[in-house]
Amino acid sequence: MDGFTTFGTQHLVMLAVAAVGLVPAVLVGRSRRDEAARRRSSRVLAVVLVVVLVPLQALDFLPGQYDVATTLPLQLCDLAAVAAVVALWTHHRYAVGLTYYWGLLLTTQGLLTPALDTAFPSIKFLGFWALHLLVVWAAVHLTWGVRLPPTWREYATTVATTLVWAGVVYVFSDATGTNYGFLVRKPEGSVLDALAAWPTYLGQLAVIVLVLWALMTLPWTLVRRRRRVAQPA
Repeated sequence: MDGFTTFGTQHLVMLAVAAVGLVPAVLVGRSRRDEAARRRSSRVLAVVLVVVLVPLQALDFLPGQYDVATTLPLQLCDLAAVAAVVALWTHHRYAVGLTYYWGLLLTTQGLLTPALDTAFPSIKFLGFWALHLLVVWAAVHLTWGVRLPPTWREYATTVATTLVWAGVVYVFSDATGTNYGFLVRKPEGSVLDALAAWPTYLGQLAVIVLVLWALMTLPWTLVRRRRRVAQPA
């Protein structure tokens, strides 16, 4: 089996699948006229995520597949999948915020620069793409389909949650010799090569993420402000 090649044929096919899936992700939410119907459709999607992701992720723990450095669900993409299931099932703003920020900024980076060394139809390939695609589609569905855009409150809670995650995962990675979240060292041949050496690049990366998340929040804030101004007194 040949290895996976970034921007090779399989990668480009999966990026095309990701783009095509954005349309139904939005339309499923927009086609439901009342909150009860939107919640039902979101819950169907939550079940789909669980049914697809749990078996694929569980296969990673089989003998010959398990690797303490990559298998444990400690990456933000893994936690984004959990947040997406909760957000789809409950429409709770905290979980929706995590899905939006983690899914649309961090998980999409996984789509563009996959940390993947096996090609289709390996278990790791299927699990990787199922997780990343479904999380991104869930974030788009909740934000543009169901119309649950973020506020500065969700921005703040996501930042706080991410900082807690970074602290816990750094301690674990340092103690076990792993590198979850690339918190201990840079991955080889990634966009992080443009940043400074460890640990300076962690601070640089944090600033970049905070700014980008703020830019992802600002348009929704302006839209809400304009709507309030436009409403008659």
